[in-house]
Amino acid sequence: MKPKINVVLVENDEDEQLFMKEGFLSTDLFNILAVAGNGEEALAAIYNGQPLPDLVISDLNMPGKNGLDLLLELKSDAGLSHIPVIIISTSFTSTIINKCMSSGAHAYHTKPDSFIEYDKFAQQIYLDWHKDKPSE
Repeated sequence: MKPKINVVLVENDEDEQLFMKEGFLSTDLFNILAVAGNGEEALAAIYNGQPLPDLVISDLNMPGKNGLDLLLELKSDAGLSHIPVIIISTSFTSTIINKCMSSGAHAYHTKPDSFIEYDKFAQQIYLDWHKDKPSE
């Protein structure tokens, strides 16, 4: 059995935040270290939390610091730049996807069509994560 992934989830919509958290927890594949409503909250949780997350999953469009702002700040901090960030959004726009990837995102995923699909979404992220990691 592969170890659970320590994750910080970042989503500003409260309903979606709840379904995302429940979906990720239901898989029993993730330890949720924090759920943040925007980039500022996520950074505060990461800077103040122990352990550091193995992964940050962030919505792209949020008030205040958005997902791209969060990504750029994490990648510019030598102590945190190693943390992979997956950007999620409803957008399929290639220029947005390319900007996120060229800014250092580990991956870009479109959000599930339905809140009740977050368990399958979480399972796919887990599989992709371990596919991209060397054997442990």
